[in-house]
Amino acid sequence: MSKILVVDDSIAVRKVAERLLMEAGFEVVLAANGEEALAHLAKDGVDVIVCDVIMPDKSGYEICTYVRDHPQLAAIPVLLMSGIVNDEVIQQAQSCQADGVLKKPFQGTCLQDKVRELVEMGPRKVLPPSAEPEVGSTQSTDESSEEKSSFQDSDVPVSVLPSEADRQLPPDGMREKSRDEHELAVLADRLKEVEALLCAERARAEGLADRVSELERDVRAAQEAERLLEEERRRANVLQSKVDDLERELSRIPQLETLLREAQESAATARREAAALKRAEETIAQLEAALHTEQASAAQLVQQMTELEQEVARGKSAESMLAREREQVADLERKNHEAEAALLAMKTKLTEVESELEAERRKTEDYERRLADLEARATKTQGLKVLLSAERERSAEIAQKLAETEWVAMNTTRRLEEIGAKLRDIASMALELSKGIGERESAK
Repeated sequence: MSKILVVDDSIAVRKVAERLLMEAGFEVVLAANGEEALAHLAKDGVDVIVCDVIMPDKSGYEICTYVRDHPQLAAIPVLLMSGIVNDEVIQQAQSCQADGVLKKPFQGTCLQDKVRELVEMGPRKVLPPSAEPEVGSTQSTDESSEEKSSFQDSDVPVSVLPSEADRQLPPDGMREKSRDEHELAVLADRLKEVEALLCAERARAEGLADRVSELERDVRAAQEAERLLEEERRRANVLQSKVDDLERELSRIPQLETLLREAQESAATARREAAALKRAEETIAQLEAALHTEQASAAQLVQQMTELEQEVARGKSAESMLAREREQVADLERKNHEAEAALLAMKTKLTEVESELEAERRKTEDYERRLADLEARATKTQGLKVLLSAERERSAEIAQKLAETEWVAMNTTRRLEEIGAKLRDIASMALELSKGIGERESAK
């Protein structure tokens, strides 16, 4: 399995590159900066290096240059990554002998395809130092050879040995005249050569001036590039901090989802308990209807008691009326006992309902605390906010229903107490009536 070294100061880029390359079947080693990458290369070799161009300690160009200058590492293919790919980046990549430049963020399978291509190509062919061409060596050699030839041509000394033409000249003045003419011709040739050299020097000076202006423009461009690089580094640091924050938030999402599921389960339990309370409320309504019936019966009994008093005043039918009244009193006492037993049962049920309501209050407070915690933790997750707001609304509805149930229970208790008071009054009236009848019978 081929081993790929990925060097980038962004953890997000490293993770994406690792996932893509592992899906392609490569073994991946990660480095966060140039120092970690060089330390790994010193310990263990790799098949391909994928390196970012801009990093805080060492740039991708410097790492590529180090690899190419190192005899044991020079054959490793180097693929550079950059967020901006233009002519300047490509030229610098070529100058450091990189094997390609890939634009970030990665599109499709371009990273996998490029790394697979470099792995299939195998190690680079490293030329020996003697076979590597030296930039500018040819020009310097040609210039030096031209200068040497020109200087040799111009500095050739006049021969002191007489030639065949000199031997044929007449001696004395004619030979001196021909020699002077020859020296003048040689001087004229040298003057032409000097003029040619002067023209060449002027052309060369103009070329150097143009080169100096180009270098000045390059320097200005390099300064601008350094400024842009500094801005990109600041932006990269800001983006890195944002990515770290997002990764921390993403790591909290499973915990929030667990809490949300617990809240949903608690809400479902609360809904079930609310349904039970609703059923209890219906039972209380039935009990209220029964109490209304008992109140109507009590009113009828009061009316009957009034009629009995009228009958007692008449005198003759007192005994029969008394028997009926005793029976009615006994019935009333029985009903009173039954009403008291029902009242005790209702009080017991109300106590149970109150305990259940108290438990529901505690659960609702617990739900509210949990929901508050969920709201504080999920401020940056919009979807969870919506769910939590829905849960709060449901809890508010549950709390409202509980409050309504408490109000109904209080009203029921108050009504039962009023009914008990009325029944006690009826019993006391029946006792007084029976005492009056007894006194009248004893008086007779």
